Amino acid sequence: MFGLLEQDFAGRRCIWVNGPVIVGAGPSGLAVSACLREEGIPFVVIERAECIASLWQKRTYDRLKLHLPKKFCQLPKLPFSEEYPEYPTKKQFITYLESYAKKFNIKPKFNESVQSAKYDRTCGVWRVKTVSTTGSIPSVTEYICQMLVVATGENAEGVVPEIEGLQEFSGEVIHAKDYKSGEKYTGKKVLVVGCGNSGMEVSLDLANHNAKPSMVVRSSVHVLPREIFGKSTFDLAMILMKWLPLWLVDKLLLILAWLILGNTQKYGIRRPKLGPLELKNNHGKTPVLDIGTLKRIRSGDINVVTGITRFHGSSVQLINGEILEIDSVVLATGYCSNVPYWLQENELFGKNGFPKQQFPNGWKGKGGLYASGFTRRGLTGVSADAMKIAQDIGNVWKEELNQKKRKVATHRRCISTY
Repeated sequence: MFGLLEQDFAGRRCIWVNGPVIVGAGPSGLAVSACLREEGIPFVVIERAECIASLWQKRTYDRLKLHLPKKFCQLPKLPFSEEYPEYPTKKQFITYLESYAKKFNIKPKFNESVQSAKYDRTCGVWRVKTVSTTGSIPSVTEYICQMLVVATGENAEGVVPEIEGLQEFSGEVIHAKDYKSGEKYTGKKVLVVGCGNSGMEVSLDLANHNAKPSMVVRSSVHVLPREIFGKSTFDLAMILMKWLPLWLVDKLLLILAWLILGNTQKYGIRRPKLGPLELKNNHGKTPVLDIGTLKRIRSGDINVVTGITRFHGSSVQLINGEILEIDSVVLATGYCSNVPYWLQENELFGKNGFPKQQFPNGWKGKGGLYASGFTRRGLTGVSADAMKIAQDIGNVWKEELNQKKRKVATHRRCISTY
């Protein structure tokens, strides 16, 4: 996999990579790697953690399952086992990813954190600097390549909002990425800040462990049933989209959601003005797929509260003036891309760490730069990106190979003539 040159320069290893460097060994990086392997193109994968799919392995709660049917979540070239349920568990998905890496002989360079990646216009190469903390003394490596694939994903870092008084709160405060189970919260009053899929599931898990969760619902959100008449809601939407305009599909989904779930506004959950699919396409905001949280809200096991004004020592004051005594806080406040912190480029990626061009045009930049897994379309988008990127790199690779062959042939003819 490593190419033509590996030397030490002033205490820094310098490695020439004969092929693309892929930053990130999550589903996005693995999918691109597998597609490149099938094309016969060498590559190097750099991963800051000590394992593949570190987000899934280290920063997800125990009860997590895939929200969509497995056929929409499998990576290119390898379907899920038929023995897997329709919605694989976290453990099953990790096992699938490990089998995927083994099948395609993907061996990332673990424990290497990218500090910077910059395009050298003079030489026409990317210079990717990493720091390894495997040993007692951190070592610096510079990878030099002609193509760079950014596959660090949409959820690289947890977002921690600034809320007045939060640092003064005397109880435990964690982000949802560090939440594992509600077992240790039995009998405790827990404030869950956020009402996306994570906030809803954490609240449900707390209720299932006999905690007393209060979920902060500050803004409007679409809540849809995970299945409608025994069929995946996502699957149904995709079928309807083939025949009907988006606005009409949204209207039908909302009617069906109302029939199945009732009026969510009665429980303090307002719906946005835009339909769920239109909101997802235009703003990347994913609807919540309900797996039982609404039932626990209706029963009173989960308390829905308004936005927060500030925290006090052992309580929180809400916008409506109510004060809640609480023991712990779980910040289900979302995730963000970390690309702006290390990628020195501003044409393909914006300041928010996402491609400036919307799907399906945000996967390729200039100078051999690619973005994989930033479509806001989950694992389905990951697969689409991977196949396009591998095909494009394959075309470049073959063209360069043909040029080299032509040069060699011309050189031989010249020698023969001489």
